Amino acid sequence: MDFRLYFRSRQGEMVHLLKQLAMLESPTHDKKAVDACAAFVAREFKRVGCKVTTLPQKDIGDLIVAEFAPGRLKDADDEILVLTHIDTVWPVGKIAKMPFYVSGNKLYGPGVLDMKAGVVMLLTALRSLNGLNVKPQKRVMVVVNTAEETGHPAAHDLIRKLARKASLVLCLEPAIPGGALKLERKGRLVVRLDVSGRAAHGGSPEKGVSAIEELVTQIARLKRLRTGETTVNVGLAGGGEKANVVAENAWAVLDIRFWKSTDRDRVLKILREAVPALRGARLKVSVESTTPPMEKTKASEKLFVRAQEIAAGMGLSLKGGKTGGGSDASIAAGMGIPTLDGLGPDGDGIHAEHEHLILSSFVERTALLTELLKDL
Repeated sequence: MDFRLYFRSRQGEMVHLLKQLAMLESPTHDKKAVDACAAFVAREFKRVGCKVTTLPQKDIGDLIVAEFAPGRLKDADDEILVLTHIDTVWPVGKIAKMPFYVSGNKLYGPGVLDMKAGVVMLLTALRSLNGLNVKPQKRVMVVVNTAEETGHPAAHDLIRKLARKASLVLCLEPAIPGGALKLERKGRLVVRLDVSGRAAHGGSPEKGVSAIEELVTQIARLKRLRTGETTVNVGLAGGGEKANVVAENAWAVLDIRFWKSTDRDRVLKILREAVPALRGARLKVSVESTTPPMEKTKASEKLFVRAQEIAAGMGLSLKGGKTGGGSDASIAAGMGIPTLDGLGPDGDGIHAEHEHLILSSFVERTALLTELLKDL
């Protein structure tokens, strides 16, 4: 079966399904919206022959687990775990200003690349395997995360639980621009810094302790954390009440990226050992979320070589690279499980208004995914 030719004839169906998903806008923090998208996806997985479980959540969108195991498998205990997510960084209503449309070989829209296309690829691959009566070597387990963009303990725990039973993990995040898979990823640490001072009248600032001044000093000191390729971004900050009042409280949220777990430990140690610059000020450091780095392992490199062989048999060249962004694949890879990431389509503009995917890559990666599910 030439799956590249097969899915090329079904490109219109794939685009239509992706449009339906894109129209179901699903920002991470809007539970009602992301739940509606999750419910749609759950129905679609049932339609392609999956057993679907919805795991209700209080703080995030409901998590979806789908199981695909048609017929009798050679080893009922051997599983592939496929990681997807449907939450996006775009607020409800964004599609009015950032519409879904096709222009030449590019398809635009909020969340199409990151990563609703990956969900469509998987649904299309499973529907085809089922319809053509082609049985995969292993049971396929799917996680549809609804809080990947921010990270959440419930989602991470679910991934770890299912990954322990899997012999390998495939993540359908988009490829590196140009088409390479992601063999290394930076880890991510989101840290909140809270500063307490002492309020006073703005006309007598010496009687108070400015939390804002202390925060500014601490932010300036963050330069020492930026060593090698470790990055620190002060993404949010605030504090104070009025211009004529010495600020009693101030805060900042930091996004820290790193290649090695040792870099994360170094950064946390420095932050937690920080002392106030102003007498009477107090500091509190809280970790809001953490995603481990995806470091190279022999197991994942061996899996990548096998994937390259399968791709070559289809006339495709598969390359590997690294990226600064994090993903759920890092969780599985950190457990020592062979993991491939970046199996989604090629494109560009993640988290930007020119977000788009390459249609030809959309078709080719669906064909490759189908072969991987069939042969790995």
